Amino acid sequence: MRMEASRRIAIRETVYILIGVTILTAVMFAVYWLIGRFDLSVLLGGIVGTLLSVGNFFFMSVSATLAADKAEKQDVNGGKRMMQASYPLRILVLSGALLLCGFSGYFDVFALVLPLVFVRPVLTLGVFFRKGGS
Repeated sequence: MRMEASRRIAIRETVYILIGVTILTAVMFAVYWLIGRFDLSVLLGGIVGTLLSVGNFFFMSVSATLAADKAEKQDVNGGKRMMQASYPLRILVLSGALLLCGFSGYFDVFALVLPLVFVRPVLTLGVFFRKGGS
């Protein structure tokens, strides 16, 4: 029962991140448009960057949930190892995807990378907009 609740929390948090990062990416698009630099490469970079940032957050959240479940079952070291193993794997996949997209020439690199930075402010602002304890 605890595992199911923690998985629901991970999915709910990922949805919050998806909404927030999408809003900030739309603001980024508006800024590109205002300065006259919006084109297909910016659109593709923003979309792929958003998907990468939300995907990275989702897999981090799932790893944390699985690690917490192991710790709850008295396998604290197993949970710790799981978290330690997931980080370099996520960074490797994320870096590889960014490099492939960046060198392809189809993506605006700044628009590709900026959505990865949006996760932190969304998490920070989320604290202020959540109802007590949820």
